[in-house]
Amino acid sequence: MGTMAVATPVVITDPIFTQTVQARSHEPVMRCFYCQKCSIGCPTAFAMDYQPAQVLKMVQLGQKEALLSSRAIWLCIGCETCGARCPNDIRINNVMDVLKEMALEEGVKPAEKEVYALHRSFLNSIKRFGRVNEMTMIAEYLFRVPLKLLDELGVGLVLIIKGKVLHLWSAIEERDKVRELYRRAGM
Repeated sequence: MGTMAVATPVVITDPIFTQTVQARSHEPVMRCFYCQKCSIGCPTAFAMDYQPAQVLKMVQLGQKEALLSSRAIWLCIGCETCGARCPNDIRINNVMDVLKEMALEEGVKPAEKEVYALHRSFLNSIKRFGRVNEMTMIAEYLFRVPLKLLDELGVGLVLIIKGKVLHLWSAIEERDKVRELYRRAGM
């Protein structure tokens, strides 16, 4: 007679984390059955330390520390390909956003510093001008990541010469309304 294999029990390390991510993202994380369609369609999965399906599994298992310090949460570009492919209608982009917020709230340094610097520069530009102002956004980004200055200088000059970058004074008239939205969001 053959021996019967005994399944190893799955241990959820932090069930509160799982519940928190699900509540804050408004996504049914526990519905994921690891079909991996999200990972197959993800255009940035090749660069991630954990692919989208793995991120959901790790949320299910309460692996908070590993996720909040991962590169994957910062490399998600929000394209929604994963959500479009998911048979359970889980929009992983929302989960990734919550994980980024949680990492920042807990003082975890972003694993992808340049990506975070670009996010901050983009959002600050909108806050200041009511829209993206490329010149100030680029300037702030290069201030946040000074080593990129030499790498990007040539490309930046070409964009300016071709008129692809707006002037410093480009802003919308009612930018105070945009700032109010930021204030309400606590930013």
